[in-house]
Amino acid sequence: MPVIESTEKRVDVDGITRDVLTMGLKMVTRRYDTGFHRHRKAQCVMAVSGVLTCEAEGGIWIVPPQDAVWIPPGIEHRITLAGSVEGYNAFIEPAVARGLPSACCTIAATPLLRELLVRTAQYPTDVPEGGMESRVASLLLEEIAIAEVGGMHLPMPKDERLRAVFRSIVECPADRGTLVAWAMRHAMSERTFARLVVAETGMSFGRWRQQLGVILAIQRMAEGASVQQVAGDLGYESVGSFVTMFRKALGTSPGRYMSGRSS
Repeated sequence: MPVIESTEKRVDVDGITRDVLTMGLKMVTRRYDTGFHRHRKAQCVMAVSGVLTCEAEGGIWIVPPQDAVWIPPGIEHRITLAGSVEGYNAFIEPAVARGLPSACCTIAATPLLRELLVRTAQYPTDVPEGGMESRVASLLLEEIAIAEVGGMHLPMPKDERLRAVFRSIVECPADRGTLVAWAMRHAMSERTFARLVVAETGMSFGRWRQQLGVILAIQRMAEGASVQQVAGDLGYESVGSFVTMFRKALGTSPGRYMSGRSS
């Protein structure tokens, strides 16, 4: 299919009966929000550049460039895009999606998976099934099946006050406000705020904010920012303290994590 360059263009992906239907997307936008919707088909969305966020099943995935998010068939979700966005979106018939992940997750987009998404996006929708194009699509499905599942899932609260906290941290990750400070901003006691965070996310506020910080750090490094830049952007007083936090969260240093993703 041709690359879509406008959010005004709509394609009835569920109405096209192909095992795999891949579309390219390329645009510059301050923010585009699909709103909550669902597809009959499964969906694999890879970001080449720009910021891609997916919210579904009570969680949120901030997908760094060169990674992908997997959405099973029929799952209600919303995707937001920002920046100079280039990506590829594979829609997969439920019958051939069996054996692929049963829940939303991020997956590591290997160089082969990236090339397969780009290649299948070049095929017209009316190409006959069973030819070389179908074999390439089958290989794409196999790559998704063996892709490493990422841990960059952040439980997303339903309470609007906590969602406002999330938006504030994303917009200004250097804000290192304490639990007490955040509670005061939203007219709650420290105890009430702490209990609400645990009830809504299953995590303490410190753990939840740390997970969000790791996700934002990976996103920025994937866009080309240095470890030093990211440490400053996230409000750490030193690079060492940022690296220590990152290592505790993911078991490796930021540099090794990013080099492993690009291999």
